Amino acid sequence: MRRIPVILLLSLLAAPLGAETLTISPVTLTEWKAIYGQVDTRDRVPARARIGGTVDTLSITEGDRVEAGQPLAVITDDKLQFQIDALNSRLDALNSQLATARADMERGRQLLDRGVITTQRFDALQTQVDVLEGEIAGTRSEKLVVERQIEEGRVLAPEAGIVLDVPVSRGSVITPGEAVAEIGGGGVFMRIAVPERFSAALSEGDTIQIEAGDGLREGRLAKLYPLITGGRLQADIEVEGLDARFIGRRVPVRLPVGERQALLVPQSAVSQTGGLDFVMIEDNGAALRHVVVLGQDIMRDGTLWREVLSGLAPGDIVVTGNE
Repeated sequence: MRRIPVILLLSLLAAPLGAETLTISPVTLTEWKAIYGQVDTRDRVPARARIGGTVDTLSITEGDRVEAGQPLAVITDDKLQFQIDALNSRLDALNSQLATARADMERGRQLLDRGVITTQRFDALQTQVDVLEGEIAGTRSEKLVVERQIEEGRVLAPEAGIVLDVPVSRGSVITPGEAVAEIGGGGVFMRIAVPERFSAALSEGDTIQIEAGDGLREGRLAKLYPLITGGRLQADIEVEGLDARFIGRRVPVRLPVGERQALLVPQSAVSQTGGLDFVMIEDNGAALRHVVVLGQDIMRDGTLWREVLSGLAPGDIVVTGNE
């Protein structure tokens, strides 16, 4: 007696009457490239010291939120205070000389009125007063410059953001222009570095998928930077509700880098027997079970679909379920 293979026997089983059907045709699927993105701030601005000296006060630490113009540290230089003391002493001496010169000029005016001294002598006394007044004005300007330098010892936040790094400590000696802190501002983004071979496939506004702890989330490609460095293109992704507690955290990201044609069937049309996947198709009024090779799962409009790699062809009528 001839034996019929099990697979062939299964393929001859008829579908129930009144079953729902679906004519399959190729659909366009997005090709995704998996890379890692990094949570980052758009701007990283150093808060620099404008004078050299010793860090006398440090009021921030990593992770603090700061506002633009907020004092971060105070730098002191004892030499500046010594200059202020020296200028104050010089002003005192000049003011004393000016008082004497003005008294001499007043007596000279009286003597000039009586004809005791000449006009030339009186002009010399007046010139001496003018010279001393000029020296006092110049010394006061020098004092204002030094006082301004002392004020510049206050290091202010260049913009609002989060303190990412504080490379100095209280008592550190720093030079003019040295960074006291690094401020991350301009908002928090997902920053990625894309291999340059995929750069032509990306454009601002593309939808990006982020693998968060609660499943896939979508973001928007906000900015493509024009400079390619080390074979990689830098880009920023806007993600609503992005966790900004940890700057620099790496997160899996999927980028749309192309499109392809594929055949899809709903999950309800797939059955499994003996480790093989089957899809029932309608052929000339009869329902036959075909062995198929399935690919990835695709979610479309909240329904799970399966990609069919082989076993079906465009135009096949697939039995998806019973009425």
